[in-house]
Amino acid sequence: MAVDRLRTKYYNATVRSFRRIHDDLAILRIVPDRKRFRYQAGQYTVLGLGNWEPRIENAQPEPSNATRIPKLIRRAYSLSARILDDTGNVVKANSEDELEFFVALVRNNPDGPAPELTPRLFTLSVGDRLHIGTSCHGRYSLDHVQPSDNVVFLATGTGEAPHNAMLAELLSMGHAGKILSVVCVRYSKDLAYLPTHRSLETKFSNYGYCTLVTREPNIPKRYIQDYFASGELEADSQLTLAPENSHVYLCGNPSMIGLPERCEDGSHIFPQSTGMVQLLMERGFHLDHPRQPGNLHVEKYW
Repeated sequence: MAVDRLRTKYYNATVRSFRRIHDDLAILRIVPDRKRFRYQAGQYTVLGLGNWEPRIENAQPEPSNATRIPKLIRRAYSLSARILDDTGNVVKANSEDELEFFVALVRNNPDGPAPELTPRLFTLSVGDRLHIGTSCHGRYSLDHVQPSDNVVFLATGTGEAPHNAMLAELLSMGHAGKILSVVCVRYSKDLAYLPTHRSLETKFSNYGYCTLVTREPNIPKRYIQDYFASGELEADSQLTLAPENSHVYLCGNPSMIGLPERCEDGSHIFPQSTGMVQLLMERGFHLDHPRQPGNLHVEKYW
């Protein structure tokens, strides 16, 4: 069959597990055909499926086109980590043959074309085939973190994925500084890794996990930037963010991050709505750049 030939041509990985957190959120674990698939905690690669694959129901329909040319639909995803194995030990990057991804289903795109990839990804089951990039990319890493530094991860939604991988790396190396992970989601059901993080808090005295929600009934709406600006983040975690001994990682919603435009003279023009970058730069933190390593790290998720 033509579809079988296309799959053979383009696909190079197999689904090991596909765990639905709920209808619109899943943890996907795959095994690449190529052994020794190497990556650095915090990096990303691409996942892909052909446009010939089926899509879930109740997703924005694609334009009908009987003469559609077969193509591979690809999108970048950060590598996540299960953090703890079945025996309760920390899983270090590159120590397993499986790769984990934290994926949200995009059903509709009101401002543009119908979503192509995730309505197809969410039809997958164990044993199915898909495409993975041949390498990983990105400077979002722990390269400049010292063993005694405090490390704070701030994420929205599935932006938690690279932080899970970096957290596992730090814990597996016996990181001595304090580690805090803060995650903001719409509903409590979106906290896919909550049991793992609560277990980590009991195992590691230097680790804390904080969750915020924005749409849960009867729970006050709190955004990360407001939580920090009010002083509650530091008070609740008993951790003061100081540029001389801390690294902060931001991944997720652009409004939370608030990445500024950089002018030729080195100054910055911040968005109208105050984000974490502005708040932290006012504290003396510096954005990380290839030629100027800093202690404020940003991964733009969309």
